[in-house]
Amino acid sequence: MAFTIEFTASAEREFKALERSTQRRIATAIDVLAENPFHPGVKKLQGEPGLCRTRAGDYRVIFRVDPKRVRVLILKFGHRREVYR
Repeated sequence: MAFTIEFTASAEREFKALERSTQRRIATAIDVLAENPFHPGVKKLQGEPGLCRTRAGDYRVIFRVDPKRVRVLILKFGHRREVYR
């Protein structure tokens, strides 16, 4: 069962501001999330209940999984040194 992917407005703006090659790398990671948001590469974030992250090269995708609605809500994208601030 595939999950629906949704973006917050700010995440959509952040995604569009990235370079094309980075967008493609992140899009591949998001496709994997749509198939299985609980795969081994997904880590839960400490201090923020319900938030998870996955890697896409040097970039991170911060998201929340809603299993009742079968959706993944993408909250934030960013370089690994900036995304957690």
